[in-house]
Amino acid sequence: MQLQQLAYFVAVADVRHFTQAAELLRVAQPSLSKQIRALEAELNVSLFSRARGNITLTPAGETLLPLAKRILADVDTARVEVQELAGLRRGRVRLGATPSLCAGLLADVLRRFHDAYPGIQLMVEEGGSRDLVRELTRGSLDLALVILPLHGDPPLDTTPILREYLVVASPAGQGPSERPSRAAHMPRRSHLRIEDLRNRPLVMFRPGYDLREATISACRTAGFEPKFAVEGGEMDAVLRFVEAGLGIAVVPSMVLAGRPGLRGTPLVLDEADDPPRRGHHAPGLLRTVALAHRKDVDLTHAARAFQDTLEAFLVEAGLEGSLPAGVENLVDA
Repeated sequence: MQLQQLAYFVAVADVRHFTQAAELLRVAQPSLSKQIRALEAELNVSLFSRARGNITLTPAGETLLPLAKRILADVDTARVEVQELAGLRRGRVRLGATPSLCAGLLADVLRRFHDAYPGIQLMVEEGGSRDLVRELTRGSLDLALVILPLHGDPPLDTTPILREYLVVASPAGQGPSERPSRAAHMPRRSHLRIEDLRNRPLVMFRPGYDLREATISACRTAGFEPKFAVEGGEMDAVLRFVEAGLGIAVVPSMVLAGRPGLRGTPLVLDEADDPPRRGHHAPGLLRTVALAHRKDVDLTHAARAFQDTLEAFLVEAGLEGSLPAGVENLVDA
């Protein structure tokens, strides 16, 4: 089995067309088909069903595809790792992060890292925590900022780095043009309970977001099913929908910075008259962010350097009190 054969197989599997795959790879179509047949002969299975011009994966092909992608990703990582031996003058870091972190502190960390290692290419993928865990496991990412606890016990090492507090985002209603709808209006209180979300229209994230599962779970624990006004959005869309008065949303407090059209109200689970004390929160009111990587793959020099940069930034910002609102550092000084 050759790496070239696996690359050809993955290309055909992705586009479901031999000629288009050959064009993408810039090889002759007969040569590509010959390598696919050689791979099938070596494995003694058919990888594609070619009925009437429709290319589909056989069960054997479905089984091979994620393995082939992982092998090719690992080979690519090995190639980059060898290139990095020249003192981190070249290399790459593929980082996954949740939208709240991309909109919050991550930009400052990336700037610091780029200033220190200008030759290292930074590739950032934004997505929900569960989506990032899946991509990290597949080998498509080197590092990812994910939400604990992880689901399904994936083969990842995790290091908790910060804690985010959750708030209820609602329209600020600062003027006639920004007056929220009655459905989205929330009473101005120092804090809200989960019960206050009952019968309130929620703007909900798409599946794959940890915030979606956390909000739904908290509502069900309180004895009711949440009501969705609209669902399926990414972070920026969710915040814009809330600003428009479509509903309210449970979000990390840091994402409200620079959005005067929104206000955030701390969320508690009990009947307390006062806001929860710092460090005294019930489950569901906060979430822990961890830096994760695959257990079976050593971090590249560049990825390790990024981890060091991120942890140093959090320690310094925590000591200076300059972390975004609602964020606490969990990295030891």
